[in-house]
Amino acid sequence: MNFLIKLYFILTFIIFNQAGVSQNLSIPFVSGEKVSYDVFYNWHFVWVKAGKVEFNVKKEVFEGRPVFHFTSNGRSVTTYDWIYKVREQFESIADSKTLAPLSYSRNSHEGDYFAREKINFDYKNLIINTETENSNKPLTLSTLDLKGFVLDVQTAVYYARTLDFSGMYVGEKIPFRMIIDGEIFDLYGKFLGVEIIENYDGQFYRCHKFSALLVKGTIFSGGENLFVWFTDDKNKIPILVEARILVGSVKAVFTGAKNLAFPLTSLVN
Repeated sequence: MNFLIKLYFILTFIIFNQAGVSQNLSIPFVSGEKVSYDVFYNWHFVWVKAGKVEFNVKKEVFEGRPVFHFTSNGRSVTTYDWIYKVREQFESIADSKTLAPLSYSRNSHEGDYFAREKINFDYKNLIINTETENSNKPLTLSTLDLKGFVLDVQTAVYYARTLDFSGMYVGEKIPFRMIIDGEIFDLYGKFLGVEIIENYDGQFYRCHKFSALLVKGTIFSGGENLFVWFTDDKNKIPILVEARILVGSVKAVFTGAKNLAFPLTSLVN
């Protein structure tokens, strides 16, 4: 099972898209931030540690404009490699003020399966150019209309953290739009309130909880079967992510962070 790509979709499906690109985002992260997770898979009520994922932020200049360069790397743990070896890398470049994505790439190897993808967002001509190929599909080029604010799966992780959770009411639904595997989806997330949860390290965090409507496909069974807990502080870090998938369940557990922009005031003593 490709645990790490499952985690990646899980972390990004909860993103809330507004009518257009906000010009006054409150950016809750800085260059040099690093956030790490352990990935667990549940099969017949047994949780197995399957992999690790790390997210990184770097401030750069791209084509003469300031941008954020987002990278993430996922891999199966060494003890699991002999069963199903996974190595995945994602990269995105986004405008530093609006987080509108400019480019995205994915390079994945999961057992004998590989997948590569490149996306370019052309705001001048309002189109999205994609290049995709995998073990079951030759290199394919396509062009999509760029309508509204469309996020790639990497930039979406960070855009979610810029939104104001405090103004949401329990049960509120918020639409979002994302490009996945060359197709644009319109889905929604739902705010479920504030909870205090215990992390695997024994620490307690006060969090904003959300569920999300998922697309039925090769990974998910569809419906609101995904839950995310963001820290109730200025960082808004996903502390815990859980989802039911077609076979079993998967969750991502926060293991640490470096160079955060703000203190983790969501920690409960």
